[in-house]
Amino acid sequence: MRLSARVDYALRAAAELAAAGEGPTTVGELAKGQDMPPKYLENILLQMRRAGLVRGQRGPEGGYVLARPADKISLADVIRAVDGPLANVRGERPEHVGYTGAAEALQQVWIALRASERAILEEVTLEQIAKGELPARVTDLTADPSAWNSHTPV
Repeated sequence: MRLSARVDYALRAAAELAAAGEGPTTVGELAKGQDMPPKYLENILLQMRRAGLVRGQRGPEGGYVLARPADKISLADVIRAVDGPLANVRGERPEHVGYTGAAEALQQVWIALRASERAILEEVTLEQIAKGELPARVTDLTADPSAWNSHTPV
């Protein structure tokens, strides 16, 4: 799985908003807290606002807040808001890509991959990220030392 810088920044900003609680947080505060470029982050927050994940508040006490409680926003929600579907092949959803011959089973692999991504990304919420209290499924997976290897040796 490859996550874009846009997704990385969106998730980090959303986690900061979840940790901030009720009050608005400015783009500058979010950018400084996570060492991100403010202009780029502003565009990401606009996408998140259009998706109904954050609300902007104007004025001297303005900034951004989560539009829903942090425990009701999954990582998958944020990823979809800024990057579209969780899994795609050449820009298409896996169920719309067909193969023939020896490669025919690849479609099932891509669909299984998407299901696996969903199993984690739809379960983990911004509240869990902000509190550092991840679901057991995630901590169990990361407890396996091989999970930390960038690739399996041949």
